Amino acid sequence: MPSSGRSSRRVRERSHHASAAPRRIRLIMLGVLLAGSLGACTGGGDGRPPQLGAVARSDVSEVVEAPGTVSARATAVLRAPADGTVERLYVADGDKVRAGDVLARILSPDAEERLARAREADRAASGGVSVPAGADLAALQHRTDEAAREGFAEAREAAQGIPDPEQRALVLTAITRAETGYRTAADAARTAVARLNAGLGGLGATVSSITAAQRVQTRAAVGAAERTIGALTIKAPFGGVVGLGGPAGGAPGPGDLAGRLPRPLRTEDGLTGLGSLGVPGASPIAAGAPVSAGDAVATVADVSALFLDARVDERDVFEVREGVQADVELDAVPDGTYTAKATSVGSTPAAASGGGVTYKVTLALGRGTLAGGGAAPWPKPGMSAMVSMRIRDVRDVLSVPAAAVVTSGRESFVWVESGGRARRRVVGVGVQGDATVEITRGLREGERIVVRGADSVRPGQELDP
Repeated sequence: MPSSGRSSRRVRERSHHASAAPRRIRLIMLGVLLAGSLGACTGGGDGRPPQLGAVARSDVSEVVEAPGTVSARATAVLRAPADGTVERLYVADGDKVRAGDVLARILSPDAEERLARAREADRAASGGVSVPAGADLAALQHRTDEAAREGFAEAREAAQGIPDPEQRALVLTAITRAETGYRTAADAARTAVARLNAGLGGLGATVSSITAAQRVQTRAAVGAAERTIGALTIKAPFGGVVGLGGPAGGAPGPGDLAGRLPRPLRTEDGLTGLGSLGVPGASPIAAGAPVSAGDAVATVADVSALFLDARVDERDVFEVREGVQADVELDAVPDGTYTAKATSVGSTPAAASGGGVTYKVTLALGRGTLAGGGAAPWPKPGMSAMVSMRIRDVRDVLSVPAAAVVTSGRESFVWVESGGRARRRVVGVGVQGDATVEITRGLREGERIVVRGADSVRPGQELDP
């Protein structure tokens, strides 16, 4: 996450050729360069006379700064599908893996037992169901339907509380699939019961329909149990760098939701087809260590490409567009500067630490350069950064120091030296950098103007050469 207290801000200008230096050094260098080229020094407000400099041409950049966090191209948290122990680990923290590599094996007697029970139930259902004489099958079916409706409604409500959108979508899809399967089986059973009660069908045909409905459920339970057994061998979904364990949290997961489903449609190991998704948790990961269903066993991050998630203040976000170039400084690499390019501008607001809201801007991170000219190290996901996005960038334009421009109402003006005295001149202002401002009209290259102490100058005031 971005460092606490940081927020984006508009910065007026930053010298391109000095971008490889740390911010604190870069600003000092910029001041020295301006002093040398424009003859500027402190003036106004400290008893010193206003100072003059020549109008020149330079590059001007208007920059939006925002805190950011490095993120991987893709990250997958792989979780234990059932209670058990870590039977074997095949990787260590920081190992590079390829898609399909086995990372760990989980030993779960509970999962094995559930599979055996599911297969036994399926075999029993295949032999037919015993219906007591005089049983009210319609009433039984009605009670089952009521329980199903309540269970599915509770499961959907719980699923909406899962914060991760991908997990939430997977869980809701699984609930829909289970509900569809139940509806099909229940419709067939109700039809058979109605025909029996109407004297249009025999008891044998009705029992066969009920048996068929039960087989839908028992086969689904067998399939879920078999998938759980398969998921006990944890594999890398894509190539990347592996870490043992993963994030912790308390959001509801498939294990919680499965307990809210009607009993015929749930298995003790969770919803059908959800694999190793589960309640986020954190436990020590080592060979022989116990794990619970949903515990994070390993995390795989694809770091072949890195991105930045920058939080831009609402006052600046309209200035940022896809394709905007940026300079990036990492807290972990204080003497390096990286390049980046904005790939998307989000529309979902987030509360800012100082009030207001921010929006996420995603940038593709490029290679970095150290202050000495060498290659900067490739960052790691989670590192904090400051992103300087150049929203306006002009080159070789007529410009003056920002301190030379005085704004009064809607007008901007400078003090021009004429015959040794100060003359007020209205100017047009273009791109406004932190230290330099583009002048679009009102001045000529080489004219001498007040570059320091402009706020204290009076019309006709005598100026020192």
